[in-house]
Amino acid sequence: MISALLRTGLVALCVLLSTSAVAIDTARAFEDDAMQARYQRLIAEVRCLTCQNQSIKDSNAPLARDLRAVVREQMEAGATDAEIYAFLQARYGDFALYKPPFSARTALLWLSPVVLLALGGFAIVRVVRRRASMDIGVDGA
Repeated sequence: MISALLRTGLVALCVLLSTSAVAIDTARAFEDDAMQARYQRLIAEVRCLTCQNQSIKDSNAPLARDLRAVVREQMEAGATDAEIYAFLQARYGDFALYKPPFSARTALLWLSPVVLLALGGFAIVRVVRRRASMDIGVDGA
């Protein structure tokens, strides 16, 4: 009696705690493990143009699904990673890649963090020096 009650309780607990998993990429896996790993890496490095903050690997938007299919087709056709990135870049622009190449068009994107850090450092040094000179003026008076 107790074991039947315990068993029923465990089954009920398992049912309550279970969640259904929803697969984003429902396409069949590559038979070659190396190809599947390459596919997973490629789709993780391409930005979903609809979501903009997710890779096409993590997005369930229709455009992300289409881009995953494009990457798969390109891989099956024998395209290299560079060719796939070039195709996506030519079709959707530099924004489609999480790591766009350094060029005249993307220089601001790559250099702005360095410029902003330098400006912030300059501002901090200037404020510290100004406060130090104000403290000296107050103490000397």
